[in-house]
Amino acid sequence: MSNTNKITRIFVDCHVFDGTFQGTTTYIKGIYQELVKHKNLHIYFAAENITALQQIFGQADNIHYLKFASHNKFYRLLFDIPKLIRDNKIEYAHFQYVVPPIKYCKYINTLHDVLFMEYPQYFPLSYRIKNKLLFKLSAKMSDVVLTVSHYSKEQIEKHFKLNNVTITPNAVDPVFFEPFDKQAVQQEVKAIFGVENYWLFVSRWEPRKNHHGLLKAFAEGGFYKDQYLVFVGDKALPNPEFDTIYNALPPEVKQKVVMLSQINFDKLLLLVRGAALSVYPSVAEGFGIPPLEAAGAGVPVACSKTTAMSDFAFFDPTLFDPFDTQDMVKKIQLAPQTSVDQIKIKIKEQYNWEVSAQNFIAALA
Repeated sequence: MSNTNKITRIFVDCHVFDGTFQGTTTYIKGIYQELVKHKNLHIYFAAENITALQQIFGQADNIHYLKFASHNKFYRLLFDIPKLIRDNKIEYAHFQYVVPPIKYCKYINTLHDVLFMEYPQYFPLSYRIKNKLLFKLSAKMSDVVLTVSHYSKEQIEKHFKLNNVTITPNAVDPVFFEPFDKQAVQQEVKAIFGVENYWLFVSRWEPRKNHHGLLKAFAEGGFYKDQYLVFVGDKALPNPEFDTIYNALPPEVKQKVVMLSQINFDKLLLLVRGAALSVYPSVAEGFGIPPLEAAGAGVPVACSKTTAMSDFAFFDPTLFDPFDTQDMVKKIQLAPQTSVDQIKIKIKEQYNWEVSAQNFIAALA
């Protein structure tokens, strides 16, 4: 891609847009809304629901839509995608994690993380066995390997013996940086959800997310006397440790713990803006976008300092050890006293899709 006038055809596997919204969906949407601005890149978006893709990426001379013939993932990888690549003379095909075994062009593969290899205790055995094989083979078959954080880059290169992984970081939606009336938002949150002066933790439910650690800090630190703790996220994997801690709590603590699921983006934005504090206690992440979104909205943040969150040095001195309840309590107490003005500037500079798109294009050169 050294010649910027040369047209390059890129196929994008968008099957994730046919299911429930997830992190890979956000990644593809964000980075390609920037990439389609480069008119020498002709992007071929492929999914079953073409209408949904058209609403996201729009219409332009360099934007094309291809429809998958089957919802079956094996048929898609073995037959559908190779045929579409060959018929449309594709030069690069972009996938998330797993690539087709039949190769008619160069492959771009975004491996968002390999947490299951570093923290096997948090993942089922069948998941670990299957994905170790699939991810490794896919990485070896790929001409360009991308990931979203320095931590994930180090782990992928270590486990798969690679030395050319490019970082295309996730980005914070610009809407989080927009000005708003804090008091009006808090009143709206109270009217809808019945909470005020609350901490917010946004994450699906898995043991590695450490909901139980945050609940323990909330109770033992006595924060429940003045504040609510709001968990936002859908159930993914059981967390017996959380259930044990929660069930043993006295009623006056339980009534200050609120669990919300199936929250759409507009309601999530409202909850983020209205929070007194955002806490992100996760043990292991390939990236970790919620604390960045909260800081973008001007909300103080206390954040775990492990794995990918170690990149977030701008949150120091409110980074904590997620295994140390006392440290978590101490940093949570400190967080409301910290200013997020400079943090917002750094996040806006480092975590935007224009930066990721530039890194993507450079990786193809």
